[in-house]
Parts: sequence; C-alpha cells; structure tokens
Amino acid sequence: MTNLLLATTENTDNQNSQYTSLNDPEIASVVAHINEEHLDELLGFLSAFTSLSTAELDLVDAQITDIYVEGIAIQTCLKSSEIQPAGTHNTSLHDQNFFIDFAAPISQLDDLQAQYILLKQRADKKLGKKTIKLTKQVFDMKNSYRVSKNMLRLELSMPSLNSDTPLNNTAQLSNAKGVTSSTSVPTNEAGYAYLFDLEHNAMANALITDSTDDNKSNGNKASDYKTNGSEKENLRPARPHCYYTLRKAWQADDGIRAWVDVFLHGDTPGGNWAAALQAGETVVTKREFPEKVEHLRDGQAVLIVDETSMPTAARLLELWNNPTPPLVICVTQNADDQSYFDTVKIRSGIDNIGNDNSNSNSNSDSDTNNDCDTESREDNHFTVLPIVTNQPNSGAELATLIDRELGDYLTDNPLQIDKVWGALEANTAKALRPLLKDRLELSRTDVVVKVYWRHD
Repeated sequence: MTNLLLATTENTDNQNSQYTSLNDPEIASVVAHINEEHLDELLGFLSAFTSLSTAELDLVDAQITDIYVEGIAIQTCLKSSEIQPAGTHNTSLHDQNFFIDFAAPISQLDDLQAQYILLKQRADKKLGKKTIKLTKQVFDMKNSYRVSKNMLRLELSMPSLNSDTPLNNTAQLSNAKGVTSSTSVPTNEAGYAYLFDLEHNAMANALITDSTDDNKSNGNKASDYKTNGSEKENLRPARPHCYYTLRKAWQADDGIRAWVDVFLHGDTPGGNWAAALQAGETVVTKREFPEKVEHLRDGQAVLIVDETSMPTAARLLELWNNPTPPLVICVTQNADDQSYFDTVKIRSGIDNIGNDNSNSNSNSDSDTNNDCDTESREDNHFTVLPIVTNQPNSGAELATLIDRELGDYLTDNPLQIDKVWGALEANTAKALRPLLKDRLELSRTDVVVKVYWRHD
C-alpha cells in the first residue's frame, strides 16, 4: 500500500515522524546517487503509486529526501521554467511530498537494494514496462577473439527453445553440461545488461585443479592435494560480479548464440576473468535489466560512449528506430579501438542478426582506417566524432573535453540536438549532464547519461 503525503512542505517533518529512521552515515551518499542516476525510476514510482497524472509528471523532477525502514520519501519540484511549455506553470506541483512503502521493512542499509529492486519491478509491471530480472542464466563459452585492439568478444551459446515457444519467452533449458536455468535472451534490445558471476569460474577452475591433483597423487591422500579454505579465498576475484552488455543475440541452427564484448584495460577483475575463459566452460549470470533508450525514437540524437558503452551503441545503431541517424561521439584511450564501429551498419535489421558482421572473426588490429571520418561512414548513414585521450577516460576534465568537441562540431555542422544518450565513468557522467543541458537547452529527461563504471 502506498501512502500519499500532504502536498505541502509545512507538515512534512511531523508526517515523516511516524516512520523509522535508519541512522546510517552512508544514507546521504546513497540518496545522492539515486537522485543523480535514477530520476526515471523515481518518476516511474510516482506514476505507478501516486495520483499524479502523466501531464503533471511531465512538468516535474523528483528526488528522494530520505530513506526509512518502511520506505522512501520522494519530493517533486517544478522543472526549470525555460523548458516548460508556455502556460503550464503550476505552483501546486512544487514541493509535493510522497511516501512509497517497501514490500517489507529493511533493518539496515544493506537491505535497501533488494527492496528497491522490488519497488522497480512492481512499478514497471504496473506501467507495462520491461524491468530488472533476478534470473540465473547459464551460457556455454564457445570462443573469444579481439574485435579491436583492446576489445575482446566472447562468443556464448545456449540451447534452442522449443519450436513452439517464442524466443523471448521464459523456458527451462539445460546447457551442454546438463545445468538447468530459466532463460529469456532478448534479440532485439540494445544495452541489455547481465551481471556475470566471476566467482563461478574461479571456483570451477579450483575444482578442476583439485581433480587433476587427485589423479596425480599416486597413492597419497587426496586431502594432501585439495585446495584448502584459505587458498580458495585467495582464488576469489577482487570483485565477485561484474556487469557487461549483451552486444547481440540471435537464433542459430544449433541454438541461441550471443556476443559479449569486454574492454580489456589493465589488471581488472572483469578483464582478467574474460581473458582467462576457455571454450567449453560455463558462464553464469545472476541479474539482468534493459537499458533506457525509448526517448531516442524521434528527433536528432547524439550518442556519447567510451569503451564500456560502445557495445550498447553498436547494437542501438543496428536496431535504430528513428528516421534521423544519430551523431556518435566515441571516446577511446587508444586510437586503434576507434575501429570498433567500422563493421557496424545502421538499421541492419533483426533479420540479418549474426550476418551483418560476417568478417568479425578477423583481428581488427589490421590496417583498418581508424580515424572514423565521416566519408568512410556514408554508406552506414551515421557519423562518428572520435575523441582519443591517450589516458583512462574518467573525470570532469573529460566531460569538459566532450562538451567542447561537441560545441566545435555543431559550429561547423549546425544540428538541432533533441535527445542525448550516453554512458561513461561516474565522475565524467556527473560533470557532463549539466554541461549538455546548458549547451543544448534540453530537459533532464532528454539528456540520459548513464554511469557504466567507476574509477577506483
């Protein structure tokens, strides 16, 4: 049950006094993160669980003001007047306060993620939207190869669904090793993300080592060769899980095939995991969710990506559902990774899935033209504006560079940008959003710049 608070600020403190504070020093940073990164979800909560109309929600932004044991407090505020339609100023929408109940109370901040996911699932279901799934998937590792200097493509497979079952429906399947999982692999979505279980492969390799040592023991006790508890702890990766985008999935004659492209950059848990995978291993995912790209269906769009989000942009271009081709700002540390988009064709269509990059098995470190000039893209109907930094792509300085390069491009090529989608490092994304809003005079909902990674 969702409770609607008084639509004024006068009695907010008294009204909220009936809820239990968590008194956790980390709450402020969590609230700031949600407010910066998840506005669309907060507006979805208000749409699903309050009496605010779609027209009213179009006029407001929202922010969490506090997190309680019982739920979250959300406050609305009017968008900046300069981006509101004429005659729509409505002071009654300013500083309205709402309380959204959790499905179950939380006892500590560590419980918040599970309850927040449940809230999102409930809201998305009510609104008829795709949502996050807490689903285990098991893929078989088939092959891996470089598609640019530092981008490793994992080729994964999964058994076919029954012929009378639609590909995107859920079904119980067994992989080549008999492991059963519930599967629903999307073939027509861009940016669909999976949470990969890195620990699964580390522990599986430890078991294989134990088994090999047993066979070599020559009569010694197996316990002399078993990996002990402390050794197994050392085998655990620094991060047990890591998100990667589903670059592409399609139905082949021998089952479902999928690509996952992993950017290899230094000594990282995800990169080390991907580079060590061998054909025949199983790859396990534990969570998945769709990307927010619906706002790109009309208008002139600009896509802003680095190596972590290039796979999303590539699939988005192949499935482009907008009569106006986008401008792609591609930021890479190494110039040789700019070749990633060389084989991507806009509007290739789902009928050509698996065929439009037929030469992708070849190593892309060849003499391909890496300057991504407009002339080489004419047949593909989209333009790539390359930015090569020669250093890790993070920080406010990069945001300033992207904004400046976009400004210079628009001076020479006057376009009216209507929509933005991007995904970058956390500090870069945070600094870039207001720069783009000011330069392009767009609302916050039209400038979607996601956080795909954090610089540690």
